[in-house]
Parts: sequence; structure tokens; C-alpha cells
Amino acid sequence: MMLRTVTSLALLASLAACSGCRTQHAVAAEASPPAGEVWLAEPDVSALKIDVAVVGEREVDTTLVTSSRVQFDDLRVSHVFSPVNGRVTRIDAKPGQLVKKGDRLAVIESPDIGSAVADERKAAADLVAAEHDYKRQQELALHNGTSEAQLEQSQDAYRKAQAELERARAKTFLLRAGGYDGVSQTYTITAPIDGEIFSRALNPGIEVQGLYGGGTPVELFTVGVIDRVWVLSDVYENDVQRVKVGSKVKVTCVAYKDKMFEGEVEWVSGVLDPATRTAKVRVTLANPDRLLKPEMYATAFISVAGRSTIAVPRSAILRLGDQDVVFIDVGRTPDGKERFERIPIVIDDVPGEWVAVTHGLEVGTKIVTTGAAALNQKL
Repeated sequence: MMLRTVTSLALLASLAACSGCRTQHAVAAEASPPAGEVWLAEPDVSALKIDVAVVGEREVDTTLVTSSRVQFDDLRVSHVFSPVNGRVTRIDAKPGQLVKKGDRLAVIESPDIGSAVADERKAAADLVAAEHDYKRQQELALHNGTSEAQLEQSQDAYRKAQAELERARAKTFLLRAGGYDGVSQTYTITAPIDGEIFSRALNPGIEVQGLYGGGTPVELFTVGVIDRVWVLSDVYENDVQRVKVGSKVKVTCVAYKDKMFEGEVEWVSGVLDPATRTAKVRVTLANPDRLLKPEMYATAFISVAGRSTIAVPRSAILRLGDQDVVFIDVGRTPDGKERFERIPIVIDDVPGEWVAVTHGLEVGTKIVTTGAAALNQKL
């Protein structure tokens, strides 16, 4: 009887010991967070300055960022070519010089001048001869002294002579836009507008190709004003519908990183570039200090209508390798610690304080907005 009692007591002690082991293992399991989680007591949460907010939808992507380039206002610039072939004998303008409309820029000696003048004089003489013959044929026809065919032939020659004189005069008229001398066979290139000489592409003695010479002419001077310039931006096909005439635009340039130029959208192209699949958007900017130079690269920030989507503060997102992650609050442990879990998300990153999340979060989820980096160090 006594042996049975001792055995029973030993069995009970053994069971109690095993129960204690299971309890210790359970406590140990609770004290060890799974991979990807951080458990913190309330004082630690406060010490790390962790803030939590509920995920919701909001309007994001209200600014469209595009690559741009500064250009001349095309109504305030003139590209000067020579209308005739010839050799440069004199240059009067230099880059940076201010000129008035009609000021002499250069002089070209050209055989085209003598040819054009001679063509006009010959055409005028041919017209006089054709007119005399036509009148004579008309008088003979009144007295039956000529045939109907001869009269018509004379009339046709007269009309051809008239057309040839008009053609020759039109050519010399085009030359009068600058100034030509039929005796010395020189052509004077003059400034077509008031402005500054921004470029010059000729030297004394160089041979130039004319607009009417049948070759490929070269721009000799660029004359313009840059107190007002254009900024042309490239907008991708899927964003064109969001850009409206009158939209506010801010422009920055590499040369002036801390300066912002402001304007409005004046024009949106009605066609796309077939190679880049982009549309041109034009903004006119006042440039009284002449800071903006044509051909400068720029970045345009165009205000557009936003879109409503799940979004989180930019401070909540961590970039780990090629993955974006956030920490979410998943509740408390049995012993009262806060549980934070790191999860991957997919974002549509656009400029601004808020970032659109396309996958990984739902409305109502509690997310860590401040202190995510500190939590990540605890893993």
C-alpha cells in the first residue's frame, strides 16, 4: 500500500514537472516574434517616436513632371540666309551686337545679281518687241493683210513675254528685301528685325549657298530677342488628356537649381511625335534678366487634375534593394506588446508628399508613418 502511494506521488510530480516545461516553452514561444515582425513594449514605442495612421484614399499625382527645353519665341527671332550664291566680301555684325531692322550685316559678291538684272532687262525688251509685233498684226488683220493663225501666234508671243517679265521682276523683287547693286553685282544682307546677333556662321571670303541657288543654304545669322522665351515640354501619350491650356507651370533649369520660373500652358500640340509618342506643350515665360537661354535643358512641373487612390506618406516607405516595404500595426501580443510587421508593397512613385500604392495595402490598415527605419533595425 505504501509503495503504491509513493509511486502515485512520483507520477504526480513528474506530470507537474512536464506541465511546467510546456508552460515555459509556451512563454518562450510568445517572447520570440516570428520573422518579419518586431514586438515592442509601450515605452519602447514612445522612445522610438513611432507614429501610426490608418491607410485611406486621397488625391495624388497632381503635378506632371516633364523634360523640357528653352527655345526662342518664334515671333521674336529671325534666321537670316543669303538669297544668292556668292562670296562674302564684308562682315559688319558680330555675335552679341545689338542691331536695328535694316542694319547691314554682311555683303556678298554674286554673279546671280547680274544675271537677275540682265534677265529683267531682256524680258522687258522682249515684251516691247512682242507688243509691237502684236499691234502690227492687229492692224494688218483689219485690212485682211495677215492670217488668223499669224495673229494668234503674235498674241501668244506677247502673252509669254508678259509672263517672262513678271517672273524676272519677281526675282529681283525678292533681292530687294536686302539690297543689291546691279553694277558691282553685290548683295547686302540686312537685319530683318531689331534684336541681338546670337550667332554668325560666315567668314570673309567664304562661299555661301543661296536660297534660290538650287543647293542647301546655310543660316548665316540668328537675330532675336530673349526678354520672353518659350519652354517646350514633352508629354507622354497617356498624360496628354490631363494637360489643359491655362494650367499653372513651374520651370527649373540646371543652371539655376534654386530658382523657379512660373507660367501657364499656352498650347498643347494636336499631334504626337511618331518616334517618341509625345506631344509638345508650350509655356511662355517672361525673361527680363535674360537668365533663360535658348537650348537650355529644363524641367517643367505642370499642375494637373489628381487621381484618387490608396496613398501613404513618403516617410512610411523604406527601399530595401529593389523592393519597397512598409511596417503595419497588427495588434498586441498576449503580454501587451505592440506587434509591427514588415510587408512589401508596389507603388506608383510620383512627385509629392503622398505616394500611390497599387498593391499590398487596403483601406483601413494601420501603417507606421514615422519610425519605420528604426523598426527595420530591430529585425
